[in-house]
Amino acid sequence: MPNTYTQLYIHCVFAVKYRMAMLNDEWDERLRLYISAIVQNHGHKMLAINNMPDHLHFFVGLNPNQSISDMLRIVKSESSGWINKEKFVKNKFNWQDGYGAFSHSVSQVNSVVQYIHNQQEHHCKHTFLEEYQKMLKDFQVDYDERYIFKLPIE
Repeated sequence: MPNTYTQLYIHCVFAVKYRMAMLNDEWDERLRLYISAIVQNHGHKMLAINNMPDHLHFFVGLNPNQSISDMLRIVKSESSGWINKEKFVKNKFNWQDGYGAFSHSVSQVNSVVQYIHNQQEHHCKHTFLEEYQKMLKDFQVDYDERYIFKLPIE
């Protein structure tokens, strides 16, 4: 649409169902490429993507023609279907319900990209739950402990 200008940077975080460590480094690069393609095919700009075995982060320049919830529903649905079709895991793969989505200003783009690229180093010091709760607190998001990402199945 003419005369419509936006600058929307969104950091998205979501977990494997029950936070099980199912994202394997034998195929997780392919997963990141697959998710990047989904995002870009919907008119968004992928700025960074990375994962740990139990969760994934990506950072996009959001196309305002699609809502964040629609984008994430599509990304999670199509990527889990692809993982199952490719038989990367023995059991059925699912992403956990819900997600985190946090907006950033243009001045924060480089630091968010670095943060996402450094996930492996970051998680040597902090668990995913600690990281996620800190993000919620930093962004002053009220949350209910009952609905935070579930702990891994023991």
